[in-house]
Amino acid sequence: MNQVRQLLLHIGGDEKSIKELYDLIFEEDVTTSFQALWVCTHLNEEDNRLLFDKQNQLIDLVMNCTHTGKRRILLNVLCRQPVPEEFRTDFLDFCLERMMSKQELPATQMLCMKLAYEMCRHIPELLQEYRNLIEIMEPDLLSPAVRAVRRNIYKAITKKRGILKQ
Repeated sequence: MNQVRQLLLHIGGDEKSIKELYDLIFEEDVTTSFQALWVCTHLNEEDNRLLFDKQNQLIDLVMNCTHTGKRRILLNVLCRQPVPEEFRTDFLDFCLERMMSKQELPATQMLCMKLAYEMCRHIPELLQEYRNLIEIMEPDLLSPAVRAVRRNIYKAITKKRGILKQ
């Protein structure tokens, strides 16, 4: 972690260095790309903004990623970005599928649940469909972490619905 902090201090605020870091994400060497993504998850708010215009490329990468660890880190990077009003429906489908998949790692399920919620939360019809999906997830079959995220999102939806009814 010390090395990550030192690297962040070195590249902080330098667009060229952050572009070079971003380019490393696409390296064929899994270790290099994984470590570049790891550093991206630790960028400060200002430096992280430089990745916002790369969102579609990151989405394409995560949707085609076969390495589970790299997919998880990519989802972490995407969680730190704002969801545009005109979000990609193929990415929503990806997140919904992954959050429901019992073959998926719990961390990936959780991140997909969070991202799907962010995409659905401003559209009442989508939010209702999303709520129905998380309702059918059997809590007893979920890991404790996924169960906690499910519970927190369910509470947020219930609270939002209460506000909308007033």
